[in-house]
Amino acid sequence: MKDNSPGGTRRGSRSRILIIAAAGMVVLAVLAVAALDSGTDARRSDRAVPAIESSGADTVTPRASPRPSTASPIPTWEGPAVPPIDESLARGSASAPVTIVEFGDFKCPECGTFARRIEPVLRRRYVDTGIVRLFWRDFPAKGRESERAAIAARAADRQDAFWRFHDALYAEQSARLTDDRLRAVAAQVGLDMARFEADRRDPELRRAVEQDFAFATQLGLPGTPAFLINGELFFGAQPLSKFVEAIEKARHG
Repeated sequence: MKDNSPGGTRRGSRSRILIIAAAGMVVLAVLAVAALDSGTDARRSDRAVPAIESSGADTVTPRASPRPSTASPIPTWEGPAVPPIDESLARGSASAPVTIVEFGDFKCPECGTFARRIEPVLRRRYVDTGIVRLFWRDFPAKGRESERAAIAARAADRQDAFWRFHDALYAEQSARLTDDRLRAVAAQVGLDMARFEADRRDPELRRAVEQDFAFATQLGLPGTPAFLINGELFFGAQPLSKFVEAIEKARHG
C-alpha cells in the first residue's frame, strides 16, 4: 500500500518519513533484542522470542532515563510494547550483522513486487551468506482480506510452512484473498488441510496479527511495505540498488 497522500503533498510525506526514521533507530534497538534473544512463548518454546516490556506509549520518543548506579548510567526507552515474534518468521543467521524487519500486507501490490523481484536477490546475496537476517511483521492495512491472509499464513506457520505459504501467496496476486483462495494455496504447499482450517479459527493467531498491526500503527509507519534496516526506516519496494545501498551502510556503518 502506497502512501495515500496526493502528489502535491509528497514532499510533506517525505519529511514525515524522515522524522519516523529517527524514531525507527530507537525501535530497532528494541526489536533486535526481541528478535535475537532466546526465550519462550506459549506455543513454541524452542523458537519464539518473548516480548520486551515497555511503557506501551503510543509514540516512539526516546527519553533517556538514567538509572541510579555507581557505573555509567543505562538509558531506558519508552515506546509501544513489542509483540512476541516467532523465530520461524525469520530468514537468515541469528548472528547476522544486519537485521531487516519487514512490515507487510499480503494484499499490497508493492509488497508482492518486493517478494517476487527484490527479496530473492537479497536472500541469495545477503541472507544465505549470513549478512542479513530478515523478520516478518504483519501490517494488514488493506482490510479484511489482508487480515484473513495474515491469519492463514500464521496457521501455515504451525506446520513450519510460513515462508512457503508467503511465497505462494505473493507469486499470484491477481485473485482475491478469499477462503477458497487461501485453502487452494494451503493445498498447493502441502499443508494438512484439517489442521490448517482448525488453526485458522484459533483466536491466538488473530491476536498475534492484531498485535503486529497495532504495533505498526503506533510506530506511525506510512504504509506497506515498510522496513527497518538496522533501525533506519526504508519505505516501499524501491529499486534493488537502494536496498543494497542501505544494507551496505548498515553493515559497515
